[in-house]
Amino acid sequence: MNTPTQDAIIQAMQTLLPTHLSLENESHKHAGYFEGKESHFKLVVVSQGFIDKRLVARHQMVYLAVQPLLMANGGSIHALAIHAYTPDEWTALGRAPNSPNCAGQHLH
Repeated sequence: MNTPTQDAIIQAMQTLLPTHLSLENESHKHAGYFEGKESHFKLVVVSQGFIDKRLVARHQMVYLAVQPLLMANGGSIHALAIHAYTPDEWTALGRAPNSPNCAGQHLH
């Protein structure tokens, strides 16, 4: 079940016409976590719109779509790990890299 912030991110990503989209709330991996916190996310988005775009341009497209949800703009997202691929890149990779652990969080 998605949270309101996850739903909002997924809805915002529809402007990029994704062929694959996954979103993981990774807030529990970061210092200061409490139940229900929605501050850190890992986004994997695959879109034809990324063809012939450099990585920086892809990230700018994603940030433009989620801008109102970012903490700097009054939203709750503090960090968004973006993995933006073309369909061919995604087919070749098959999965996004694992996220590193936060230095301030001790996982058991």
